[in-house]
Amino acid sequence: MTNIDRVLTAIGPRLRALRLQRGITLAALSQTTGISESTLSRLESGGRKANLELLLPLAHVYQVPLDELVGAPETGDPRVHLRPVTRDGMTYVPLSRRPGGLHAHKLVISPSGGEPEPNIHEGYEWIYVLDGRLRLLLGERSLLLTPGEVAEFDTHVPHWLGADDDQPVELLVIFGKQGERAHLRARPT
Repeated sequence: MTNIDRVLTAIGPRLRALRLQRGITLAALSQTTGISESTLSRLESGGRKANLELLLPLAHVYQVPLDELVGAPETGDPRVHLRPVTRDGMTYVPLSRRPGGLHAHKLVISPSGGEPEPNIHEGYEWIYVLDGRLRLLLGERSLLLTPGEVAEFDTHVPHWLGADDDQPVELLVIFGKQGERAHLRARPT
């Protein structure tokens, strides 16, 4: 049996184990994914071959990457190499790789002498100042945030982030493209 055959044979039991670990019935999974119960059952038992049309909705429901869902063989170095992106004096370091939903970044903003240019876009942003002094222009307001302070806002409001002095500012940013907000379970009194 080749390595590929072993991976393909293991998909069904892996899918069944994920479903059982999460306490989901075939009926509930069928309703959530739109895949019939009989197809799901045959997929788990190995009577049906997996394809992307079936695996993508399952990966979404189970919240696992597709390669983890199918048990794809490792492709080499297992370390995650976060690739920073720098543009317009800002360096973004991605901290999450989840498709869709909320995305987390570390953001370092270098001081600039230019004029602020507020922008708008789809989404919702939550920021936490790690180090430095952040100038946040939000609509008609100008706010100064220092380490430990948090702001959240709808990105449809014109906004601009920048260093308030001649030192860089470091932020933790959580961004939701479709307007998802960071949900707080408890607030201090």
